[in-house]
This record gives sequence, structure tokens and C-alpha cells, in this order.
Amino acid sequence: MAQTEQTSSTPAETATPPGVARQDLPHLPSGKDMWVFVLGDLVIFGGYFIIFMIYRHQQHALFLDSQRHLSITVGATNTLLLLTSSWFVARAVQSTRAGEGSRARRLTVLGGLCGVLFLLFKVYEWTSKISEGLTFPHNDFFMFYYMLTGVHVFHVALGLVFLGVVYNELRTRKAPRISMVETGATYWHMVDLLWVVIFALVYVMR
Repeated sequence: MAQTEQTSSTPAETATPPGVARQDLPHLPSGKDMWVFVLGDLVIFGGYFIIFMIYRHQQHALFLDSQRHLSITVGATNTLLLLTSSWFVARAVQSTRAGEGSRARRLTVLGGLCGVLFLLFKVYEWTSKISEGLTFPHNDFFMFYYMLTGVHVFHVALGLVFLGVVYNELRTRKAPRISMVETGATYWHMVDLLWVVIFALVYVMR
């Protein structure tokens, strides 16, 4: 009986001590500040998308005719680039958690290179549209096209800065802060998500 009492444990004894993280508890990557920033950005872009849909409904024929001037191949290529980039960055986070710093650095670089290729394709697309006379004031569709893709390009450029910070963290610290790596990854995934919606609305939807 005494042995049973000694080996049995009460809920208080099995509970996780204060300040000690349980490994099996759900983990929210990144910090709260980044999530506030990301959610705020998503709300702002959501407003842009709603306004775009209103204009599209009012000028449906014009928007359909203007969409014919965009290359869905270029748009799909850019989408594939960013999705691939997100995969690399997600794997970099996993490698960091596993203590594989060298592999995490390589994956972060590959994710960043995909982002750079995205920007190059976007510059090529803008240049070709401008040479055809399809500029910002051409009509309402191209006004939205340049506004949405332009603001997104700014986010991609900022995301590359974040990835640069992540790479520096992985390169200079023997024990990189996983929160820092997750913060950069969270922002980058948001950038990719925004592009998927832009691609669907501007290039694909008829």
C-alpha cells in the first residue's frame, strides 16, 4: 500500500511546472508583434481586393478585355516561384529546429533566390506592358494591376530583407534564435499568400 502511494502521482505532480514549455503543446511560430503586423496587412489587402471586385463588377467587359493582355504563363510562373520559395523557407525553419544550421542557411538562400527571380519576372512583365502603352492611367483595370502588383513587389522586397536577417542569424550564431527564423518565415508566407490571391483575381478569374 505504501509503495502504491509513493508511485502514484496526483494531477498537481504531473502538471507542467510554471515557466517550463510543454513540447506537445501547440506552438504558434513567430512573435505576437509579427502576427499583429501580418493580420493588419491582410486586412488592408482585403480592402483592396473588395474594391477591385466592385470595380470589376461595374466594368466587367472592360476588365475581361484588359485581362487578355496579361500573360497567364508569366503569372503562373511567378506563383510557382513563390510557392517553391515558401517550401524552402518552411524547410529552413524545420532544419533550424533540428539544429542543422548549415542546411537551414542553404534553404534560406534558395528561398531568397526564388524571390529575386519573382521580382525579375515582374519587372519584365511591367516593361512589356508599358511598351505596349498599357500604363497605370490606361484604364481602371491597369490602375488596379499596377497598384496591387506594385504594393506586393514592395512586400516581396521587404520580405527579402527579412530573409537576409534570418540568414545572418543562422550564419553568425552558434545557437540561432528560432523565434527570429520563424518571424522571417511568417512574413514571407504572408507575402506568398497575398500573391496567390492577386494571381487568382487579376490573371485567372473571368
